[in-house]
Amino acid sequence: MHTTRRTLINSACALLLAAALPAFAAVEVAGVKFDDTATVNGQALKLNGAGLRTKVIFKVYALGLYLPEKKTAVADILASQGARRIQIVSLRDLSSEDFGDAFMKGLNANTDQAERTRLLPQTKTFGEMFASIPGLKKGDVLLVDWIPGTGTVCTLNGKKIGQTVQDVAFYNAILRTWLGEHPADSDLKPKLLGG
Repeated sequence: MHTTRRTLINSACALLLAAALPAFAAVEVAGVKFDDTATVNGQALKLNGAGLRTKVIFKVYALGLYLPEKKTAVADILASQGARRIQIVSLRDLSSEDFGDAFMKGLNANTDQAERTRLLPQTKTFGEMFASIPGLKKGDVLLVDWIPGTGTVCTLNGKKIGQTVQDVAFYNAILRTWLGEHPADSDLKPKLLGG
């Protein structure tokens, strides 16, 4: 009886200790680990969801979406205040033309003509970013961060690329590439929404 009581007490202590420790879980997508949290401009973000972008039968990239707090509705994500992050890890070599073309297709499919016209200067600036790099190699990490008061900042393998784009409407247009009515990959969208 004494041994059983000690076992119960030890088990209870272990559970309390485990509950007190912070969770540093990671989500794995096609061999790519996405940390449960990220920090953008000093703000702690949570992994909202992560998934795999495929085209036909090919794995193209793994993508994680980080927000200040978890959201399951697209409208709530687009209205989210604070920093946000899209993390893309390339699973194959992609030319800058292929990546840029895919981005433009996603943008055009999820914006109307009036919005595309209004966002044309930002889209041009973003397009110049694609032109400034030869492409993505397998394993490259592209971060597309929204920093309030600064704008959209892109880094490739830790190095800033392209110019900052200041309009939050443009960042939301980028997000709708994966979260809009006509997402680039219909299997990826629910995963980014925490499914």
